[in-house]
Amino acid sequence: MFARVKKFLPGERARMILIAACIGVMSGLAIIVFREAVDLVHEVIFVWGYEALGIGDGGWRRLLLPILPMIGVTLLIPLSLAFPGRVNGYGFTSFLRRVNLENGVIRARNIFIKIIATALTIGSGNSAGVEGPIAQIGGALGSQVGQRFRVSGKRMKVYIAAGCAGGIAGIFNAPLAGMFFAAEIVLLGTYEISSFSALVIASALSTVVSRAYYGTIPAFPIPDYTIVNAFVEIPLYTVMAILVGVTAVLHIRFFYLVRDRFQRLQLHPQVKPILGALIVGSIAIFFPQVMGNGYDYIAKALAGDTLVWRMMVLVFLKSLATAITLGSGGAGGVFAPALFIGAVLGGAYGGIVHHFFPEYTATAGAYATVGIGAFLAATTHAPLTAIFLLFEMTGNYMIIIPVMLTAIVGTMTSSWLYGDSMDTVDFTREGIDIHEGREVAIMKSIRVGKAITEDVDFISETANINHLLELFRFARNHFYFPVINAKGLMVGVVSMQDVKTVLHSEEERVCHLVGAICTRDVIMLTPDTNLYEAMKLFDVKGIDEIPVVETLEEPWVLGMLKRQDVIAAYNHEMLKRGINERAESIRMLCSAD
Repeated sequence: MFARVKKFLPGERARMILIAACIGVMSGLAIIVFREAVDLVHEVIFVWGYEALGIGDGGWRRLLLPILPMIGVTLLIPLSLAFPGRVNGYGFTSFLRRVNLENGVIRARNIFIKIIATALTIGSGNSAGVEGPIAQIGGALGSQVGQRFRVSGKRMKVYIAAGCAGGIAGIFNAPLAGMFFAAEIVLLGTYEISSFSALVIASALSTVVSRAYYGTIPAFPIPDYTIVNAFVEIPLYTVMAILVGVTAVLHIRFFYLVRDRFQRLQLHPQVKPILGALIVGSIAIFFPQVMGNGYDYIAKALAGDTLVWRMMVLVFLKSLATAITLGSGGAGGVFAPALFIGAVLGGAYGGIVHHFFPEYTATAGAYATVGIGAFLAATTHAPLTAIFLLFEMTGNYMIIIPVMLTAIVGTMTSSWLYGDSMDTVDFTREGIDIHEGREVAIMKSIRVGKAITEDVDFISETANINHLLELFRFARNHFYFPVINAKGLMVGVVSMQDVKTVLHSEEERVCHLVGAICTRDVIMLTPDTNLYEAMKLFDVKGIDEIPVVETLEEPWVLGMLKRQDVIAAYNHEMLKRGINERAESIRMLCSAD
C-alpha cells in the first residue's frame, strides 16, 4: 500500500523546490515585519525626538542631534546582555562561518535579535544597512526549516542560501540580484543546478510577497539612462572603475582598522556603541546625509541634484560613520553604505567629467547609477550580484554595458590590490581561505602544538656514532632525531640514512661525531603553525617527521610532528565537530518543540 502511495509523493528534487517556495514566502513576510520595525523605531525615536528637541529649528539645538542615535544604541544594552555575542557589530562574517565551515544550525531567536537590534541601530540614525541583516534573517528561516526536516549539512546550506536569496530579492524588489547574491556570496560560487533552482524559486516568491505589500516600486528612483558617446564614455567609465576599486580597498581596510581600534579601547563593551553613536551624531550635525541607510540622499545623487564637493566629502564621511557604528558595536550591515559610497563617488566623478565634456558625456546621475554597481561589486567581489541589481533597478538595457565594465574592472582592481572582500578579512586573519572548503578550514584551525609528539629523544652534536646507534636501538617509532648544540638549541636532524656511510667501521663510529654527519639545513615548525601548512611540507619534502621548536629564532626542541599525528588530529576534530553538530541539532529541535 505504501509503495503505491509513494509513487504519487513528490520526489527529492520536487520536495526541495516546494520547501524552497515556503522559505521564499516566509522570507517575504519577514521583510515586511523587518521594514515595519525599522520604520516604527525611526518614527518613535528619530522623527518624534527630532521634533521634541527642536533640532529642526537650527541654532544651538542642532547640537542635540547626537542624542537620537545614542538613544537607539542605549536600548541595545538589555538585548546584548541577554544574548552576548549575538547583537553587536557586523555579524555577516560569523554568519558565513556558520554556513560554510560549521553545521549551518541557526537558532530561531537570531531572527528576532536581528530585527530588533538592527531596527534600533538604523532607525535611530546610526550609519548601517538593512540588507545584511535581512539576508541573515532569511538564512535563519532556511536553517529552521532544514532543522525541522532533519536534512543533511549540504541540503541545510541550500535552504539557508534560499532564505538569503529571498531576503535580498524582497528588500530590493530584485529577484535576480537576490539569487546571485546567495550564489556568489553565501554559497561562495559553488552550487549545483538543483540548488540553483531552489534559489530561483525562493527569490521569486519572496519578491511576489514583497510586491503584494509594497507594490512594484524599485528601491531607488532611477533616472533615464543613455550612453551619449561610447568612444568617450567607455574609457571614462574604465578610469572610474579603477578609482572605484582603489576606494573599495581603502574602505575595507579602514573599516577593520576602526573596528580594531574600538576593540582595543579600554572601555566597557556596552559603552562603546554609545561613544560610536555620539561620534556619528556629531558628524551628522554638519553632514546629516551619513545617518541611517542613506537611501534618501542616494536618490538625490542619482537625480544629479547635489554638489560635487559635498559628494566627495561624503565618500569619506559615510565610510567613517559606518566603520564607527559597526566597529563600536552597533548592529547592521554594510550593503547600503556600499551603495551610498558608490553613488556619491560615481556622482562626483560624473559631475567632474560632465563639466569638462558636457557634449560627450551623460549627467552626473548616470555615473552615480553605475557607481552603485561598481562599488558594490568591488567591496563584495560579487560582480554578477551588482550587475543584475542595477539592471533590475533601472529596467534599462543600455546601463548593462557600463555596469558590466565597471563591475568587472572594479572587482579586478580591488582583488589585485587587496585579496579580501568585506566579508573575508577575518577568515584571512585566522589563516582560513573560506573558498577552499570546510576540510581545509578545519586543518587550518588546528595548530601543530595540539598534535605533536612531545616524548622524543634528541642527541648532542658532540656525541659519537655509537651513542647514536644506541639511541636508534631503543627508539620505537622515531626515525629522525633532533641534534642540539651546547646551548640546547637545535642545529640539525640525524637519521639512519646519515649513519650508513660509517656503519661498518668501529673506528669511524667512535671518531665521527653526530654534528659531522647530521643534516643542518632542515625545515622546522612552531606550535602556532597550522596543520594544513604542515601537511603541505610533508608532501613537498616527501618526509614523515618534522621537528617542532619554540621559535625559529631560538629553536628549543618541543617535539616531533608526524604525518600520522596530523591525520589523527584531523579525524579527532571531525569526530568532535560531528558529535557537537548532532547534539546541537537535537538540542535545538527539542527546545523548539
